Formats: sequence, C-alpha cells, structure tokens
Amino acid sequence: MSPVIATHSGQFHADEALAVFMLKQLPKYADASVLRTRDLTILNSDAVDIVVDVSAKYDGVKYFDHHQREFVDTLGLEGTHDTIRLSSAGLVYKHFGKDVIKHILLSQGAEEISEAEITADLLDTLYVKTYANFVEAIDANDNGISVYDKTELETISPPKYKDFAITLPAVVSRLNPRPAQVAAKGDEFVDAQFAKASELMGLAFVDQVLQLALSWYPAKQHVIKAFAPETRKALDPKGRILFFADQVNWKAHLEEVEQQAAQDPAAEGLEPVLYVVYLAGPNDWRVQAVEKATFVSRKALPEPWRGVRDEALSELSGVSGCTFVHASGFIGGNKTKEGALELAKKAADWE
Repeated sequence: MSPVIATHSGQFHADEALAVFMLKQLPKYADASVLRTRDLTILNSDAVDIVVDVSAKYDGVKYFDHHQREFVDTLGLEGTHDTIRLSSAGLVYKHFGKDVIKHILLSQGAEEISEAEITADLLDTLYVKTYANFVEAIDANDNGISVYDKTELETISPPKYKDFAITLPAVVSRLNPRPAQVAAKGDEFVDAQFAKASELMGLAFVDQVLQLALSWYPAKQHVIKAFAPETRKALDPKGRILFFADQVNWKAHLEEVEQQAAQDPAAEGLEPVLYVVYLAGPNDWRVQAVEKATFVSRKALPEPWRGVRDEALSELSGVSGCTFVHASGFIGGNKTKEGALELAKKAADWE
C-alpha cells in the first residue's frame, strides 16, 4: 500500500506546498498520496505515515507542525540561521534536506553530475546555502517575519512599486480557489489546486538546488584553488592576481574565500587581490579590477590606459595584443592569456 502524506485541508500556503514536494522527492514517499484533512482521528491513526503543518505536534518522525505555542525551533546551524522560526517547510528540510537535495541531483542533475561527485562536503554546503537562499524566506513569510526590523521600517522610504503579487507565496495564495469555485467544484478541485501549488514550489526549489550544485558550487571550488598561496605567488610574488582559464562566477565567492584564505599561514605576506584575469571568449582575455565597494575598485586600471583601445593601448601600455580598457578602469582586455597577465602585473605595480 502506498504511503500517505497528510497536511491540512482548507486554504493552503507556500510552506506546506513545499514541504509536501520535498517529501515526495524521497524514495520512501515518491509514490505517496496526499491527504488534506484536519481530522485528528485520521491524523493520529496508522492510516497516515507523515503529517505536515497540522496536528499541533512535532516529533521529527511522523509529526511536523509548527503552530504550537511552545514551538521555537530554528535551523540553528553553528550560530547561523538561528533567529527565524521554522515553518513546515523548514521542519521537513531540517530533517530530510540533505537526502532531498541528493535525490534531486541524482534524478534531475544526472547529465552533469555523477553519484560519486555528490560528496559530503557538497551536500553540507548545499544544505546551508539552499536554506539561506530559499527555504528560510518561506519560513519567515509563513511566520509573518519582515525582512526589516520594525525600527528600520520607520526610516525606509515608501516603496516605488508593489512587488508582493509576484512572490512565490503570493502566487501560491492565488491558486486557492475562490468561494464560488469551492461551492461549485468541491474539495477535489481544492486538492487539485494544492497539487499545482506544490508543483510550482517544487519547480522553483529544484531550480535553486541545481543552480547551486551545478554552477555556484563548482565556481566556489575554482575560486578556492585560485586562492591557494602557491598559485597566487606563481602569478605575482605579492599574490595580487587571480587567474581562471575559463568563465567562472568568481564574484559570488571572492569575499568569503578571501577571508578563509587569510587564515592560511602560507598566505602570510600576500597582499589583497587587485585583479582577476579570465577567459571571456575566443581570443578575448579580460583583466577585471576587484571591487572594494559597489562600482569602486580596489585599484582601477591605470588612468592613462582608460578609454584607449587596440594598437594605441598596446603602444601606451607596452603590452601587445591589447583590445581595450574601460573608461572607468574597472576592466580591460587582451587577445592572449600572456598579454592579459602582463597587463595585470603592470597595473598592479603602477604607482
């Protein structure tokens, strides 16, 4: 007999829609039916295998409700994510999140990642990052927690436009049938709409997991390798240049990896990274200045080079193969890797 996932009847929300979807990614519940009821006799019976967002009970085994007065659980990982109270989505994620992520990768990411590549470090990292990027916001929304503190809201200008209608919780909310629809079509229609909501939340969740696993995480590993002290010293004795042989989203990881790399004793004496050299396309290598703040570089490319192109830039800089330097000095280009690295070294030494 197929297992049964139970959640409450009536109006549905994003949190239990996501909770049910996550459970159905697990082999144990892949073929489960969904029962929507508030009947405690049924919820407490052996006819139901797992209960989310209803029952006023939480035991981490069968019951995953968060509405109890005494419930204060957070994800609470190593001093982070310990202020937002969990919703049913967060509760299911807390107990099953790593398994859910693993099975999503095995079933929907198989063309890009093998089972052997789904390491403990990958799962640990994705577990935290997926919660921070996605599930935590669902928890906060369901518990009525604003992005801003109340004191901050008093000083914030009125919004220029309304974006509530395009959030995932709002889209899910609109899937709830209107009273006339309920009267005409009954509970089966409501349940069908809930299934749509669960699928919607699932699509967004899966996209987030795959993006993090197949793009964000590999990029982070590239940045970690590029930050190795011996790698940086090989490019520049002071460690001011990073190099990537292809396109890597290094900006998403630079600050975190830089802070971690600073703890390495082998990095003692190295200076902050000023430029990143990477391949942007065929015969198109870029030298990009690292930002210290939005639109403000730690050290922009030299002022005399800015706005100059091609042969004029090569002659001015003394580096052959140059293509351009942006007028603000935040980025420049060269036709070869060697030329781009030379340009970066000259810029780093420029007084």
